[in-house]
Amino acid sequence: MSEETDLSTVLAVLDDEYAREILTYTSVEPMSASTLSERCDASLPTIYRRLDRLEECRLVTEETELATDGNHYSVYSANLERLELTLEDGTFDLELSYREEDVADKFTRMWEGMR
Repeated sequence: MSEETDLSTVLAVLDDEYAREILTYTSVEPMSASTLSERCDASLPTIYRRLDRLEECRLVTEETELATDGNHYSVYSANLERLELTLEDGTFDLELSYREEDVADKFTRMWEGMR
C-alpha cells in the first residue's frame, strides 16, 4: 500500500455509494462531472466532493479535454485496476494496483477528443 493512502481512508471512500458508482462508470469510459451527476442522480457538489476524495486516494485521475467549440472541460477515469485486502497475523494489508496508460494511449485519446 502506498504511503500517502492508508487503509482506513480507502475503505471510508469505498464505503460511499456515490464513490463506488463513480468508479464503476469511469472504469468503462472517461466522464465529466456533469455526466456523472446525471448517471448517479446526485448534485454536482456531491459529485465533486466524491471526486476529490477519490483523487486523494489515486482511485481516479482527471484530464482536460477540448470541446468542439474550443472550450475545455475535465473528465475523470478510474485509475484503480485491482484492490486486495488481506488479514495475516492480526494485521490488515491493502494492496492497490493502478491502471497504466502509456503515452501512445494518452495521445490517441487526446486525438480522438479533438475530432
